[in-house]
Amino acid sequence: MKKLPLFLVAILGFTTVSVRGGEDVAYKQVAPPPPELYGTGFYGAIDMGANIFQDRGGTRSFTEQFDIFTTDTAKIHPDNDAGLFGGIKLGYVFGTGIVRPTIEGDFFYNGFRADSDFRLREVFDPCHGIPGCEAPIFLTTRSGSVSTWINTGAFMGNFILRLALGRFQPYAGAGVGVYYAESTDVEIKTPFHRFTASGENHADLAWQVLAGTDYYWNPKLSTFIEYHYLNYTSSQIDTGEDRNLRQHLLGAGLRVHF
Repeated sequence: MKKLPLFLVAILGFTTVSVRGGEDVAYKQVAPPPPELYGTGFYGAIDMGANIFQDRGGTRSFTEQFDIFTTDTAKIHPDNDAGLFGGIKLGYVFGTGIVRPTIEGDFFYNGFRADSDFRLREVFDPCHGIPGCEAPIFLTTRSGSVSTWINTGAFMGNFILRLALGRFQPYAGAGVGVYYAESTDVEIKTPFHRFTASGENHADLAWQVLAGTDYYWNPKLSTFIEYHYLNYTSSQIDTGEDRNLRQHLLGAGLRVHF
């Protein structure tokens, strides 16, 4: 028996496959992996930063006339000094779309120095209202400073809208809540004396507007920067003036999703 040439074996094999070509050949299709979702569900965060400015108002003047001869005028100029803040956040991000509503509890310590300079001007006019009197007017001026540190705790509930742009997620929102404030002993300095007075405490309503952005290192972990416009109200104190304390806070933090 003669051996078939190699090329003839190849042709016969090809013909056999062609005859069976009507049979269906099944291919297994592998589904692509689902896209990674950054920053969804429950989270906790810590943050800290600087209270970079407090708007405690400009120079205020107070005048009091003790009698027809004596008038005192006090000018108080508050200093707007930097402070610090730090706290924790607990929240929940709804949905997995591009726009994600978020609710958040924001609890933080906020402390700052509250110094002021003052100047007291006393005028004594012995001839006030007396016709023909020519006695000289006596003028006395004294200056000094007041220094204390304000410790506050804020307990805020925030509503936030987040834009899920992959790893970057900018957001903005607003919140309302309450705060408790307590000052340390007040130190009063004059050119000749130095003494202290006991601090005070106060609790009232607060509100804030905030904005920031996250960068997610993985679907569960991010770092973020955040700005707060924070307002402490004084609704329980009727002074006849605007006593809201407006503050600007800038910080950074770490966020972990569960």
